[in-house]
Order: sequence, then structure tokens, then C-alpha cells
Amino acid sequence: HVQLVESGGGSVQAGGFLRLSCAISGIGYDGYCMGWFRQVPGKEREGVAAIDSDGSTNYTDSVKGRFSISVDNAKNTLYLQMNNLKPEDTAMYYCVADSNCDKPEWEYDYRGQGTQVTVS
Repeated sequence: HVQLVESGGGSVQAGGFLRLSCAISGIGYDGYCMGWFRQVPGKEREGVAAIDSDGSTNYTDSVKGRFSISVDNAKNTLYLQMNNLKPEDTAMYYCVADSNCDKPEWEYDYRGQGTQVTVS
């Protein structure tokens, strides 16, 4: 049974930071891509960042230089470090995983319940 559980969301002022965590069980890092997407009601979903099993990362342009995705294999946890947060980063953030990396993050097979990030 695959389970992804996010934590770390909250409310911060612009310029602040948060670190999202995603505890993953039921799958290993090898052979899987993991990532984050975000969604604001009434707006399109947006892939934020992804990391594949060889450690390669990619980011949407709006977060490059501010966000960093990483994996702690020993803890089976995916992270998203978010610095210099902006009001436009406000969204529900979802942790995702899939064995097929060639698709948008919001189409990944496995998804957590989401964690809200609010920047004012």
C-alpha cells in the first residue's frame, strides 16, 4: 500500500520560508520520480519541482533559485525547501510519485492529501 503524507505547510509573510515534507511508504526511491505540484482553486494546476532516481531535478521557472527539492532515502522523505516566498506561491501543495517521469507532476500515480501554503 503506497502512502504519501505531507506536512510543513502554513502561513508566512512574503520573504519568509517553509519546508514541506512528504513521508513516503510502500515504494522506494529507486525507479521512481517524485515531485510536487500546487493548485489554487479556479486556476490550473502547476508542476513545481521533480526529482528522479538519479538525482536530477527540474523546477518550474517561477520557483527557480528559491525552491529546492531533495530526498532523504534513509527517512523515506521528500522535501521542498521554499525560500523567499511570494504571495503568488499561495496554494495547496501536493506530493506525488510515479515510475513514469514523462508526464506532468499532477498526473503522477501516487499523491498525498496536500498541505496548504499561504503567503501574505
